[in-house]
Amino acid sequence: MTCEAHKAPGMVKFMAEGYCVKCKAKKEIVDAVEEVMKNGRRAIKGKCPTCGTVMFKILGGKAAPPSSTPPAAPVSPAPAASETPSSS
Repeated sequence: MTCEAHKAPGMVKFMAEGYCVKCKAKKEIVDAVEEVMKNGRRAIKGKCPTCGTVMFKILGGKAAPPSSTPPAAPVSPAPAASETPSSS
């Protein structure tokens, strides 16, 4: 499998190899873009260069959550100063 990223302004394209069910052969996926499915898995979607059928390849692993803001740590209340009542 060949994955080569070409960086264009605002878009990342992939040159991945996938299986075309119409041609019944492994082909290079053209116009490929990486997507994140509803279940969080990454996939590459594009077209077969021969017949134009949509090709879809599921990639391994789940997509990383957006790291724009780190999760806020829960703030635990400061331990209260124990005051002992003074008996005079």
